[in-house]
This record gives sequence, C-alpha cells and structure tokens, in this order.
Amino acid sequence: MSILPAVTILLLIRHAVTEVTGKRLSGQAAGIHLSTKGQEQAARLAERLAAIRMAGLYAPIATSQGLRVSAAPELQEVGYGRWTGRPIAQLVRTSLWKRVHESPSSVRFPGGEAITDVQRRAVAALEAIAARHPRGPIGVVTHADVIRLVVAHYAGIHLDLFQRLIVSPASVSSVELGDGPPRILRMNDTGTLADLALHRAKGRSSPSARRGDRRSSRPGKGS
Repeated sequence: MSILPAVTILLLIRHAVTEVTGKRLSGQAAGIHLSTKGQEQAARLAERLAAIRMAGLYAPIATSQGLRVSAAPELQEVGYGRWTGRPIAQLVRTSLWKRVHESPSSVRFPGGEAITDVQRRAVAALEAIAARHPRGPIGVVTHADVIRLVVAHYAGIHLDLFQRLIVSPASVSSVELGDGPPRILRMNDTGTLADLALHRAKGRSSPSARRGDRRSSRPGKGS
C-alpha cells in the first residue's frame, strides 16, 4: 500500500490561435477552427507534452483526433451572450469593457454569464476531475479566461485582479491539488521566450500604443 500523498497535477492547456483570435470575441460560437499558425502551434505543443504520461485528458467537447478525450462542458469558454461574434475593436469602446477590466467580479455579460459564475463552474469541474484522478498528471484543454480565472482562484488572487494574468495560445499552466494547499507549478509556459521579445517589439513607445495593447489583449483575445 502506497504511503505517498494523493496529488493531482492539472495541466491547464490553452488551445492554439484560431481564425478569429484577436479579431472577434468568439466565445462559445461553433465552427471556429485553428488557423495555419494555430496548427503549427498545436503541433509544437503536442511535442512538448509527449514526454508526459497523462492519466486523462479533458476538454469542453470530446472531439477525439487519435486521442481519448473526456468531455467537461463546465470548462467551456465564457458565455459572452450578445457580445459573442462581435469585433473586439467595437467592444473596447463600450463602458462594460472598462468594467470587465476594472471590476470583473461585478460583471455579467449581456444575455450571458457572470464572470463569478464562470470561475465557480470551472473550479468545481477541476475539483471533480482531481477527485477522479487522485494521482498522475491530467491534461485539461480550455480557454484563456477560464484558465486565468481558475489560476487566480488557486493562487488566492481576488477575482478583480485576474486580468493581470496572461495565458498565451498553446501555453501550459499547471496546478497541484492534494491534501495541502494548492500550488501553482507553471504559469503560461510556452516553451520559449520568443513571445517576450515579440511583446516588447509590439511597442510600449507611447501612451496610445500602451492603451492599444491592453485593449486588444482582453478578454481572451477572442478565446
């Protein structure tokens, strides 16, 4: 009989870029596919994950492509309601966009979900997954805002500050759950530092550039 404590390592995997990432808020819309760049990101991500022997793999929809994927619909993207499908360039001009970034705990999207409810359902889903797999790493494929919300929860970060966390496409974040306090093992691991150079190259040269960068990056850059 093993005397080692039961510990679950959750690998929180953001999907790669789609055809609308950074352009429209796709939300829970169907028919969104990876772009050519996204397919390349996904291939590199698969190579990085190949060394890990996962005890299970979960995604909002069980779309198996040579892998056994279990459905976890509670991990689906935020329900943006009437914001779904709208260009981000339009949304950044709304008063609600400002509230999403300054006091997200008070926000419910028009015809959609409250951000507090999204965090609650996602954390509950991960707790249930961890209970089913008390040992071994588990892969969980989901969306940027969902990952940021659950990492904020496990890190003890107030919901109104979750926008300070960055989750890049095809990145891996990791949380350890067990009998003790949760531990954040990885955050936004892309396997390279090239994205930091790219981030700087996009420019912090002027106040207008800084404002533009913030606006285009949230919520979820379209997923």
